[in-house]
Amino acid sequence: MVGAGPAGLAAARVAAAAGARTVVLERAEHPRYKTCGGGLIGTSLAAVMGLISVPVRDDIHTATFTLNGKRLFSRCEKDSLLTMVLREEFDDALRLAATSAGAVVWQRSAVRSIRQDENHAYARLIDGSEVRAQVIVGADGSSSVSSRHVGVEFSQVDLGLEVEILVPEAIEQRWRNTILLDWGPIPGSYGWVFPKGERLTVGVIASRGRGDETRMYLRDFISRLDLAAFRPIYDSGHLTRCRTSQSPLRKGRVLVAGDAAGLLEPWTREGISFALRSGASAGTLAAIASMSQCQRDLDEALSEYVSSINRSLVPEMRAGQLILAAFSRHPGAVHRGLATSRGWKAFAEFCRGEMTFSSVVNRPLIGAAISFLAKV
Repeated sequence: MVGAGPAGLAAARVAAAAGARTVVLERAEHPRYKTCGGGLIGTSLAAVMGLISVPVRDDIHTATFTLNGKRLFSRCEKDSLLTMVLREEFDDALRLAATSAGAVVWQRSAVRSIRQDENHAYARLIDGSEVRAQVIVGADGSSSVSSRHVGVEFSQVDLGLEVEILVPEAIEQRWRNTILLDWGPIPGSYGWVFPKGERLTVGVIASRGRGDETRMYLRDFISRLDLAAFRPIYDSGHLTRCRTSQSPLRKGRVLVAGDAAGLLEPWTREGISFALRSGASAGTLAAIASMSQCQRDLDEALSEYVSSINRSLVPEMRAGQLILAAFSRHPGAVHRGLATSRGWKAFAEFCRGEMTFSSVVNRPLIGAAISFLAKV
């Protein structure tokens, strides 16, 4: 496995548990900071249930929505909507689960390149040494070594900017159990406030190529929230990349999962659940392939990974692309729709993992409205 984020560690855990000799190559050292909102939807929680003790920083029961700072409304739920984590704690828990299953994690082992021949795949490390494997699962992020090797293509690239702020107890209490989502001034953009105890994660995301506008949106957003006086402990940015519909997920003995494959939900840009699910699938089938006795069995196992992603995750991505198109053109209509009982119910069910966006767009009334807004 290349990369020790959620996708790589999910792959490592299931592969090792299946009896495959498993090594994870990670360029950093856990625990390490990761730019990420850190909100776990129900689908993510289901993927790790019984495997780790989730390091919960807050449970979200209230969501507040604004349209570029205006038209505020809030909705509350008795049941939790989201579980907030710090990625350094969450990823480290996944690392411990993978090593407990028998995987070996080599930290500070950056991969420079990948090659393969008829019998093996090889990961070349920064020091010039090589690691040989029957199968490599690339989970080292978008535009990474494994992503480039497989030839992943992206149709949507967004810039996310985020700060983590230490806040006093009074502000911590104000945001406890509550998130804010603000539909931004740039088409397809939004901002968020996610509470994590004494830390608030505040960020915005918009399409790449509008960096100055995105930075201005973040500054205005922080100022509007009366948080500008607090110095961030982290101030970072990253690009999220969403694959094209025909982008490859495999090249020979190399599979890609999570961000390396461009797998994420296009509207919310939620990627943790996609990473966990694609990683687990890749690890399962990589283990089968690595223990196969003939080339045909290996090819069948690795081809099944592609088929499984096309069955399970690609329909969700297509639905997300449709919702993003509607949102980009008519954010006010989406805002009003979420304020309705039907719209809120759908959003809450998505957060809890009770419903996917593909099932939302297949509902006659909601689906028809989204399709109409996406085209006009």
